[in-house]
Amino acid sequence: MIKTVNISHLINKGHMSKLLPIISASLVAFSVYANAQSIDNVEYKVQTQVRFDDRSNRDSRIQYRVRAYASYHFLDTNWSLNAFAVTGDEFSSSYNTLDSDVADHFHLRRLYGRYTGEDGTKTEIGVIPTYKGRVSSSGLAKDGWIKGVRQVYGYSADTKFEVVVGELEDDEAKTSLDKFKKLNYVELEISSNIDQSSSYEFSVERMTGENFARGEYRIFLKDAPIFSFEVINRLSTSKTKVVVGVEDSIDVFNNTIDYYAYYSFVSDNFGSRAELTEDFITTGHGLSIEADTRIFDSKKWKAFARFDLFDQNSRFILGIGYTIE
Repeated sequence: MIKTVNISHLINKGHMSKLLPIISASLVAFSVYANAQSIDNVEYKVQTQVRFDDRSNRDSRIQYRVRAYASYHFLDTNWSLNAFAVTGDEFSSSYNTLDSDVADHFHLRRLYGRYTGEDGTKTEIGVIPTYKGRVSSSGLAKDGWIKGVRQVYGYSADTKFEVVVGELEDDEAKTSLDKFKKLNYVELEISSNIDQSSSYEFSVERMTGENFARGEYRIFLKDAPIFSFEVINRLSTSKTKVVVGVEDSIDVFNNTIDYYAYYSFVSDNFGSRAELTEDFITTGHGLSIEADTRIFDSKKWKAFARFDLFDQNSRFILGIGYTIE
């Protein structure tokens, strides 16, 4: 019998300073154990971050995040069992705030089976991710979940069709493994490379009681930045969300810095669909710049920064992360 520990209870009792060393030690022990056992059909990754978050309309705070991924591959099959647990208590938020009595959480957000076939065919069933591959800025938060089924059909090496059917009822992480209640989420998507330097995605979605159409166009020329244009339209009211972005990397003092800058606009009364992404912006105009780089000459360590400007509000984030895999 496996005993469980109520992490939220420990944190809420004021043992934050004691809990973090326990988490770190547990992760290191698991890493050593897995490597020693040479379990070929088990994969795992743990990502940790600590960041300083300063908003113009709130007090500054120190936050941390722990993401844990695990996959068990069934031998001689194309099936795997996958799990994902993370801090935070909301669909679009995965950070806990230090010294807070109301925001310290750790939840198993996803648990699902996956079948991977040829030509990009994929089936996922259970409490599944919000994405099939690369996460778009206009897509749902990458740490969120959908209770249901995803089927990806590989029409060709460059074109894929996706169907997702399930439930997306609310944005509280603690409910992610509750029983299935009702069918209220449907997504149909086609994604394709137009040529060697451009691609597109188009989808229709039913969620939060509304119908949406989403489109994305990307240009990735050789030795040039990647440009993207994304738009979501709420069909019943013609309300829109637009994201125009550019991403690239630059070399500074022999270090490569990856950055992503984008402009966003969200119509008033766009609805809760906007709140299910990780944007700082709710409605109106905004500008965001994100950057990260390796540190300590290691792939495992990363420093990152972000600046958001929205109407008369601003936000600055500076942090450091470490990955175990």
